[in-house]
Amino acid sequence: MKDIKNFPKVTIILRGYSYSQVRTVMKALTQSTIKSVEITMNTQGAAEMIDKLSREFKDTMLIGAGTVTTMEQAKTAINAGAKFLLSPVMLSKEILDLCRESSIITVPGAMTPTEIYKSFQEGADIVKVFPATSCGTRYFKDIKAPLGNLPLMAVGGITADNAKEFLNNGADFLGIGSGLFNKKDIENENIEGLLKSLKNFEKKIN
Repeated sequence: MKDIKNFPKVTIILRGYSYSQVRTVMKALTQSTIKSVEITMNTQGAAEMIDKLSREFKDTMLIGAGTVTTMEQAKTAINAGAKFLLSPVMLSKEILDLCRESSIITVPGAMTPTEIYKSFQEGADIVKVFPATSCGTRYFKDIKAPLGNLPLMAVGGITADNAKEFLNNGADFLGIGSGLFNKKDIENENIEGLLKSLKNFEKKIN
């Protein structure tokens, strides 16, 4: 298993935004403690975005690809420079093997104890419990009781108001999308609004 000790605790999920909008969010993040961004592969021009932004922010941000479900998407994302891959579903052993060979961190999605266990057995680095709010915050401690202290990420419905509760109940990492920023601030590239949301989020989880 790769060293995930230094993997950022919080990853921002960006889906369906333009290159310029994503770049503005990343500029705001450089002024915060959050250093990880996931650009979903169902965003138009995702690979090109990952490529350009990875080069621009390589010293300050970790950039990964999200909503990866196929080998083709995995290869495209890795070639573009993604440092980690997330999926809403379990990834095939072939994709997990490819990522291990390429030193790419994998975060496949799972929900049941069986899916979570199987994903780790097949080589996942972190497992994304999705949708997390459907399971509830206690689910993470409940899973770890029989299966051990597995590295789990809570994704789906995470907000500034419930993030700390997930972290206190056994989630090691958080993936947060629409629950952090005001959508209009991203669309209008309002950096002051983005920074305000980030400060509010940081205050609540620290």
